[in-house]
Amino acid sequence: MVDRAFKAAAFVGVSLDGFIAREDGDLHWLTSRGEAAGDYGYDAFIEGIDTVVMGRGTNEPGRTYDPWPYEGRHVAVLSTTLPLDADPRISVHRDLGDLLRALDERGAKSVYVDGGQVIRTFLRAGLIDALTITTVPVLIGSGVPLFGPLERDVPLRHVATRVLGAGVVQSTYAIEPVT
Repeated sequence: MVDRAFKAAAFVGVSLDGFIAREDGDLHWLTSRGEAAGDYGYDAFIEGIDTVVMGRGTNEPGRTYDPWPYEGRHVAVLSTTLPLDADPRISVHRDLGDLLRALDERGAKSVYVDGGQVIRTFLRAGLIDALTITTVPVLIGSGVPLFGPLERDVPLRHVATRVLGAGVVQSTYAIEPVT
């Protein structure tokens, strides 16, 4: 467990078989539910966030969004390949240690962790406090998994589950400290 001043949360959509995207990054299976799914609670979630941390793979498609969805928030990208000056709206960090120092220096309080690799990195380091998983009732068979190998069990405490429209189910968990 790393000592830190911020709280971190992941808010992510998955297929029923645990994938966050198809192998090619396609999210149509997730976004196709549209209005039928109702309010996922993302707007309320992001309202309390001052910093967004993501990987290069999550950042690249987001750089084309107009308007920029993270206006007023610091966006940090964890990447070993993205140029440090790739986009003036983001800061690029080569490793977790550098990122954590920068978050501390900026006084980050509430961090949204986004993207499969970064979520797994933060989980392995014991840096996620809450995990909200929105499960879409579709099996896509293969793709980018939300979870992967971990060095230890990550104990979770169930906080809430709600059923949204179109059969979408959203569960929130608190990450229990490992003793």
